Amino acid sequence: MAEQRAERRTVTDVRMEPVDPDAQNALRDWRHVHNLIVPPAAMSLDEVRERSGRNRLENAYLGDVLVGCSTVRPPEGEEAVATVIARVLPDFRRRGYGAALYENGLTRARALGAGAIETVVLAANTDGVRFAEARGFVETERYVLDGETDLWITLRLRLRS
Repeated sequence: MAEQRAERRTVTDVRMEPVDPDAQNALRDWRHVHNLIVPPAAMSLDEVRERSGRNRLENAYLGDVLVGCSTVRPPEGEEAVATVIARVLPDFRRRGYGAALYENGLTRARALGAGAIETVVLAANTDGVRFAEARGFVETERYVLDGETDLWITLRLRLRS
């Protein structure tokens, strides 16, 4: 139990850094985490750079060590649905880093006027599915992309006014 408390204290030391589309190292770090966590949706550096122009991408570091990344897609549609995705490298899970990334993304989505929050998880990532469900997300859709075989899950969390 004391060891768990010590790990949680380190979360305050996590540093969130926005991914600048002109910063190769930041793009590479975000890509590394994304491609490791969701290999079926692996992206090139150019794709990451393009995505950073549409969405808020951030990397999370503990000192100089990369622990995860996140994506916040701005609100869209009549319900102003934003998407918040937190990804944590396997060696750093269950230490609070995912929660820190998620809370940071949720704060950003709310500031952008989100009326609802969605997240998308590769179904094979059972840790990610459990993480979302533990925070009140409810599955709304399961799908396989055209020409692919991997199952994806969309989950939604409604924000209280």
